[in-house]
Amino acid sequence: MAYTTIDDPSAHFQTVLYTGNGSSQSITFGGNSDLQPDMLWTKNRNDTFDPIIRDTSRGISERLLVHATDGAGGATGTTAMNSDGFSLDSTNTVNSNSNTFVAWGWKANGGTTTTNDASATSVGTIDSVYQANTTAGFSILTYTGTGSAGTVAHGLGAAPKVIITKRRDDTEDWVVYHQGQGNDRISRLNTADAAADLVQSGAWNDTSPTSTVFSLGNGSATNGSGRTIVAYCFAEKQGYSKFGSYTGNGNANGPFVYTGFKPAYILGKNITNDGNHWFINDHKRGVNGGANWLKADSNAAELTNLTNPDILSNGFKIRNSDAIYNTNGSSYIYMAFAENPFVTSKGAAVTAK
Repeated sequence: MAYTTIDDPSAHFQTVLYTGNGSSQSITFGGNSDLQPDMLWTKNRNDTFDPIIRDTSRGISERLLVHATDGAGGATGTTAMNSDGFSLDSTNTVNSNSNTFVAWGWKANGGTTTTNDASATSVGTIDSVYQANTTAGFSILTYTGTGSAGTVAHGLGAAPKVIITKRRDDTEDWVVYHQGQGNDRISRLNTADAAADLVQSGAWNDTSPTSTVFSLGNGSATNGSGRTIVAYCFAEKQGYSKFGSYTGNGNANGPFVYTGFKPAYILGKNITNDGNHWFINDHKRGVNGGANWLKADSNAAELTNLTNPDILSNGFKIRNSDAIYNTNGSSYIYMAFAENPFVTSKGAAVTAK
């Protein structure tokens, strides 16, 4: 039986729920380990305030709207990344009085970056600045597009299975590489478009990532000349993260998806059919019979119209037949991060559901 090297996933990823106070406050994660986030994704749950990503590579004064094409901006909102959480000002998008919020935090390298001069290191052909958490398989990197095919160092030491990019200096879609849809297609995190219709040879140059670099073509969103871009790269780590795919069966007794851990967070997408939103479920907002899901590509409030997946000790099971989660014969991609590994590094099995 395969064991994990990450016994406490909360050292690398956590979810927290909080209520806004309309003033200022500090939010503390509640996991077993302290977590100072390097990437923070916040979303209002009961109103239409924007979903926002901030990170310590770009500087937390630079926000990106997850559901929109806007360039970076907006200095207000999150004011600090703390040793076990983050601080907020009175901005409504993150701290509207009496509103409920969720935040997801990932640890990279504490904001300490490495500059890769491609001409000097011979790693990649496009310069990049990255901070990498090689233990958990997560890196944040920034680079400037060249308009010509090339490769970019990501710092993970393992091939990323998911890459999410966003142009910072102007409007552009969020562009997603996922191993489950191939290296000749993209998904857009800010839309409900199907990846099956988004053949983009210019995005990844029809080349899968390696343990040192990922490839870019001449696509404007991922490598436009002079464009400043941020990329979030994820490599799989046994017992902690899984980036795979499943096929829907159109039945409320839906597919079981093996991850090798008890998921704390699931982000997924129907990549066959247009018009189906990215769904987000997590272990803090109600699972196993609950109905609390969010659209990643929208500022909509939390929805309660679809039964959440069952979260099990070694994966998740789809429990509705809606096209968002489970159209018969359609392909779905997902990202999942662990609450607990199925089997610890010492061989101890985690209690079942």
